Amino acid sequence: MHDPRPCSIADALGVIGEKYSLLVLREVFWGVRRFDAMVRNIGAPRDILATRLRALVEAGVLEKVPYSERPPRSEYHLTDAGRELRPVLLTLMSWGDRHLADRPSVVFRHSCGSDLDPVVVCRACGEEVAETALTARFQVPGWGPSGALPA
Repeated sequence: MHDPRPCSIADALGVIGEKYSLLVLREVFWGVRRFDAMVRNIGAPRDILATRLRALVEAGVLEKVPYSERPPRSEYHLTDAGRELRPVLLTLMSWGDRHLADRPSVVFRHSCGSDLDPVVVCRACGEEVAETALTARFQVPGWGPSGALPA
């Protein structure tokens, strides 16, 4: 058996690729930062949600911030790494709205006044990224488009 392809997607999924992890991020993005409210909104078992929160904190996506000493209670805030996931969740939600939902459960209005339809654009030129506009440059020696290169 060969080693799997080195891939940042696989690495990211190791941190946020579980359903309840993504739903925790959805809640924190919407300003829900306390455990009991997350349990209520997500519908996850408390022990599973606690495990996901702990993993997101350990991965540096969320941070625990105390809000009460008696009893000791904390809430969860996004780190810079967590805030960088906002476009990922917005794009994932948009895909779900188009392909899985009868109608969107929520629509975001952008500050320009239009409903948000997220797209990926090139930071350098501002053009929308199309499949035909991309060329992969593999950075890990021994790997190419079809997998591991012959030795």
